Amino acid sequence: MTPTEVELVREGFEALAEGGVDALLARVHPEFEMETLPGIAAEPQAYRGREGVRRWFESFYEVMDEVAIEPSSYQALDPDRVLIQFRLRARGQTSGIEVEQEARAIATLRDDLMIRLEFLLPEEPAPAPAG
Repeated sequence: MTPTEVELVREGFEALAEGGVDALLARVHPEFEMETLPGIAAEPQAYRGREGVRRWFESFYEVMDEVAIEPSSYQALDPDRVLIQFRLRARGQTSGIEVEQEARAIATLRDDLMIRLEFLLPEEPAPAPAG
């Protein structure tokens, strides 16, 4: 039995929590794309490929300690896309201030690997599942 798209995405986030970015990269497609959005990131930027994923996480660790992404739900939208609701938690390196942000993103899969992560703005409605 092959894993469902929700199981594949969940496994990726579990790998991140347990083994860090390197564990996640095994579940990321070489042609991966992600763009951070205003309102979610201080400096919106596009990230591509596995090195882009690594660079995104490194940008957090330049100013933050204890960065954690904690998914609260996964919902299949269609055979290749999964809606993820999650909490991003971090603590400032110099200030020690803890920050927390609720966020949502849509993961798109190809060849059982995550090829795209699309963030949704807080006011943006979530797409309905197909069918």
